[in-house]
Amino acid sequence: MTSLADLRDEYEFLDADDRYRLLIDLGRSLEPMPEALKTDATLVRGCSASVWVYPTRRDDGTLHFLADSNAAITKGIIALVLLSVQDEAPAAILATDIPDALAPFDLKNQLSSNRTQGIPNMIALIRETAQRYA
Repeated sequence: MTSLADLRDEYEFLDADDRYRLLIDLGRSLEPMPEALKTDATLVRGCSASVWVYPTRRDDGTLHFLADSNAAITKGIIALVLLSVQDEAPAAILATDIPDALAPFDLKNQLSSNRTQGIPNMIALIRETAQRYA
C-alpha cells in the first residue's frame, strides 16, 4: 500500500473525477475482509454506507485493521483513514491527529456530506481500539 504522503502528492494534481477514481482504486487495494468478520460488532455506526472495521493486534504490539464497505467511494475513504494508522503501535495511533493527516485531501469539499459524515465515527472507532490496547 502506498504512503499517505505519496498519495497526497498525486491527489492534489487530479481533477474531481480522477480523485474519485483514485479513492475507488485505494479501496480496491484493501486487504480482503472475510465475510464472517462483517458483523454488527464491527459495523461503524453513523455512516451512510455500511462500513466494517476489524482490528487485530500483531505479535509486535502494532495494530492492523481489516476494513470493508458496500460502497466503493466509502471503501476508499476508510482505506485513506487507515493509511494514517495502519500497522502502528497503539500509542502512535493515539498520538496521530488523523483529521489533520486527512486535511490535505479536503474530503468535505471533494465529496458529498453523505460520503463524509461517517469519517469521525471511523476515526473514533480506531482511536477507541488503540486506547483499549495502549
